This record gives sequence, C-alpha cells and structure tokens, in this order.
Amino acid sequence: MKKVDHIGIAVHSINEVLPFYTKTLPFHCLHIEEVPSENIRVAFIDAGNVKLELLEPINESSTIAKFLEKRGQGIHHVAFSVDDIQTRIRELRDKGVQMIQDTPKLGAGCAQVAFLHPKSGHGVLYELCEKNEK
Repeated sequence: MKKVDHIGIAVHSINEVLPFYTKTLPFHCLHIEEVPSENIRVAFIDAGNVKLELLEPINESSTIAKFLEKRGQGIHHVAFSVDDIQTRIRELRDKGVQMIQDTPKLGAGCAQVAFLHPKSGHGVLYELCEKNEK
C-alpha cells in the first residue's frame, strides 16, 4: 500500500452537496464523471493531502443506492493506492483476507479497483486502486 488515494463518501445528490465542499470548506472539484458499470456518478474533490470521492447513485440498482437506503449519507470506503493490483490481491488472499472481487475491475478515472470485504477490514470497506499514470 503506497498511500490513501481517496475517501469515498456516499451522497444522494452531488449537485446538492458540492457547494459545501467547494464554497464552505473551500476545496477544488477536480472533475465529475459517470461510471456506468457501477451505476454511479462521482465527483473528485482535491482536499490537499487526499482526494474525496463523492458517490451518487444513478439508479436504484447501484450498490451506493443500497448503501444510502441502509446507512444514509456518509463515508463509504477508504481507497489505498497500489502498484500491481493483481499481486496485492493475491498477497491479501494468502493472508486470509476476503475480497469482494478476486480480479480488478474498471473504476472511476480508468483505475483498476478491487474491494476488500468489510468483514476482513473490521467493518471498514477498503478499496485497492491502481492508476495508469502514463
């Protein structure tokens, strides 16, 4: 694990909460994009030493919609930046960590991502995030 890449925050509406982050705090919104495979819209906020990722469901089939229904708005996950995500997944599995994905999938910003099951993270959802910085 290299560093904390971002903290994911589930929200009902990016448009409603974005002014808090950009005007009240005030941080800079880097970009907003849709991730159709996850049925979400995300906004990345530059918070200085870490990014915040606002996660808005596009429809009710999104895991974020289910999270919001169950827990309400708030912290969803902590993402760690890694090199060679496939190797990190194997190493964690060898140490007994339960993964939600055994193979990485495409996430926001064209990053390869995989999640550790919260049962293995003592109730916290962790994400591995490998970015192609070329």
